[in-house]
Amino acid sequence: MTVDVFRAIADPNRRHILEELRRHPRTVNELAEGLPISRPAVSQHLKALLDSGLVTVTNQGTSRIYAIRLDGFMHINLWVDQFWN
Repeated sequence: MTVDVFRAIADPNRRHILEELRRHPRTVNELAEGLPISRPAVSQHLKALLDSGLVTVTNQGTSRIYAIRLDGFMHINLWVDQFWN
């Protein structure tokens, strides 16, 4: 399932996650520490961000590391840029 990128960034918790990942890649547990929601809820938000192409995940041992996928933001960038012309 692909989540619309604009729907994905509409949620404030997802925007917070993206802001944290912009600083550096993190695990679900690291992201959950800074949010007033449960770890399973953070995982659900990360799935939506993955499905929208805004983040990537890699396995390092037993950890899953989430990071920003810069090319995933191209659609947003192109859409916003049309208003500057």
